[in-house]
Amino acid sequence: MTERKLRWGIISTAEIAVSVIIPSIRESSRNEVLAISSRHIEQAEEVAERCHIPRFYGSYEEMLDDPDIDAVYIPLPNHLHKEWTIKSAQAGKHVLCEKPAALDAVDAAEMVDMCRKQGVVFAEGFMYRYHPKHARVREIIHSGEIGMLRSMHGRFTSNNADDLENVRYRREMGGGSLYDLGVYPVSAARMYFGAEPTAVTVHAMFSAKHDHVDMMASGLLEFPNSRSATFECGMWAYPSCALEIIGTKGRIKLPYAFRRDDSEDEPQITIYTDEGKREEHIELANHFALQVDAFAAAVLDGTPLPYSPEDAIRNTRVIAACLESARKGEKIRIV
Repeated sequence: MTERKLRWGIISTAEIAVSVIIPSIRESSRNEVLAISSRHIEQAEEVAERCHIPRFYGSYEEMLDDPDIDAVYIPLPNHLHKEWTIKSAQAGKHVLCEKPAALDAVDAAEMVDMCRKQGVVFAEGFMYRYHPKHARVREIIHSGEIGMLRSMHGRFTSNNADDLENVRYRREMGGGSLYDLGVYPVSAARMYFGAEPTAVTVHAMFSAKHDHVDMMASGLLEFPNSRSATFECGMWAYPSCALEIIGTKGRIKLPYAFRRDDSEDEPQITIYTDEGKREEHIELANHFALQVDAFAAAVLDGTPLPYSPEDAIRNTRVIAACLESARKGEKIRIV
């Protein structure tokens, strides 16, 4: 008997959907792409033909009316996440929404509330958390090998600053490095500490050339029990994607913390203690495919997702506080 698969509709022909998500859904075990939509039907038809997608629609609303679609993936610009999450939930579709879920915690809470009211699954698209290397790091931490956690430092940078038409450089669309890249080290700090920061202090470079969005940011997150996390994010810097976790007896480094590993030659995890340096190689995995399989299990089997919808509200609250701190030039306490 063939196992039931979750049938997806893709809202927009965004590059991440075409180049990453659609191939990952195909690579996954329990999912299939049934339809894609665009505000321009010619564009939807072209992508459907190129990606071998059975159905295409010239509007998002029309696709949401398709009764055969179980779930939607939303890779729209950040300021549109709330509107289309709510409309998708009202149409009875489960929602995987790209990060950040929303531009502030109030909007994120409205999205979560509507999904719960409509009885649909909602998840924020933090694919890296599904990679087995992070499960392994948690095992190492829980073993006590590096002692008690004290601090961590995350960095996610890229350089696409010459692409001035990019929606990431539109302030009214929720552009900027904090929303695009800073969300990763912030969510990782919350994940590993298992707590919420009580205050944030962030310094950023706002570029008039890029509609005054934050092109670079460095921040300090204060956590309970005198723990802290620092981070750097930027869209105008040499690419890097690393995380370092510091304990009382050792430290752990992940050189590609938030990206998919494509080489078996490099270790994904390096541990330093008084016993010396140890490297661990984790089996290569497509964390996007693992994410949609976990989502499918939640919808089809009722298996709880490892991160609740409320996690998206909490992460959005921290990121909004980071941006407020950067704009005001002062520490922001999080209630």
